[in-house]
Amino acid sequence: MMSLIRFLTSLFLVCFAIVPAIGQTTTMTFNIRYDNPDDGKNAWSNRKTEVVKLIATHAPDIIGLQEALPNQVSYIHEHLDGYSFIGHGRDGVNTNSEATPIFYNNHKFELLDQKLFWLSETPEEISKGWDAALNRIALYGKFRNMETGVLLHILNTHLDHRGETARRRSAELLLDFIRKKELEGQQIVLMGDFNAIPEASSLGTLKKLLFDAREVVQQPASGPEATFNGFDTDKDPDKRIDYIFVKNLSVKTYQCIDSKRKNGLYPSDHFPIIISF
Repeated sequence: MMSLIRFLTSLFLVCFAIVPAIGQTTTMTFNIRYDNPDDGKNAWSNRKTEVVKLIATHAPDIIGLQEALPNQVSYIHEHLDGYSFIGHGRDGVNTNSEATPIFYNNHKFELLDQKLFWLSETPEEISKGWDAALNRIALYGKFRNMETGVLLHILNTHLDHRGETARRRSAELLLDFIRKKELEGQQIVLMGDFNAIPEASSLGTLKKLLFDAREVVQQPASGPEATFNGFDTDKDPDKRIDYIFVKNLSVKTYQCIDSKRKNGLYPSDHFPIIISF
């Protein structure tokens, strides 16, 4: 009898441990630094295998990349098993321009809808907005978790590095997109390189509707707070400009990944961030 009780207790504990994992999702945002031959020892050709290895090691369900040129997207797609992706460059389809692609685990998620728009006064057209230095885009994907049937709405973006007005207006445009699609009551992840410190007005705008995952995580955040390292391994990074924002999600873990390559250099000039919810 005691053996039967022990067996049933063990079975219950195993089942109890499995249930949360079934409904758990992980998302990563990662500015991989565009393929710039002038980066020397930090050039893409020298670090691409370790970028893929880093992603594969953490195996996120959803990945938002920034500064991804077509050859970089193709390389990651070819060497990262089990993922599909959406998105194209900010200068239009079939251009050699930076993209904000969303990769997703195609064994776990089904793509239901997608939309790429420009962060400008004319979001439906290839365009540069306000005081921005460059064309900037946001990519939206609607996904269904094939295990649970739950819908997940993902936005991945890269705000301008110079235009303060552009960043603020882009934040307003992102919230406007969410409201027009009537997603306020849905599960939302907005991630990317926002080129803004936590106190910036653009982030204050986003926080009118969304929550900074680092601020609402249930367990202590791991890794450094800063996300931009500039490939400089001689000093501690001190600038946080990459974020994951959420809505209607319970954030379990938050990690800023500051691991290095075998040669002691960083995989990118930004640290990736990964959360579970």
